[in-house]
Amino acid sequence: QVQLVESGGGLVQPGGSLRLSCAASGTIFSANAMGWYRQAPGKQRELVARITSGGSANYADSVKGRFTISRDNAKNTVYLQMNSLKPEDTAVYYCNAEGLRERYYSPGRNYWGQGTQVTVFL
Repeated sequence: QVQLVESGGGLVQPGGSLRLSCAASGTIFSANAMGWYRQAPGKQRELVARITSGGSANYADSVKGRFTISRDNAKNTVYLQMNSLKPEDTAVYYCNAEGLRERYYSPGRNYWGQGTQVTVFL
């Protein structure tokens, strides 16, 4: 079965940096895009960053210039480099695979990781 496993979360002081990793395991034929979402208490889940199979990236306005999404196709891994972290960045961060197909004939579907906690606090 396909699994997305996030790592790299933790507690960091304002202005600090973290690098999140999302490793996909299982049978994977293709995916349209990979992304990072986050959800803070009492708020809706929001898109943080997304990267397509062609390498095009987009970001939420709140993180532009601070966060960078990248991928390593050979390792089936997506990264999120987070710099200049703010308390407002505190949330559970989720990895997402968009339109993933386990086989060439399979319909595409979304997969989600279990989430990793990021806390920005003095």
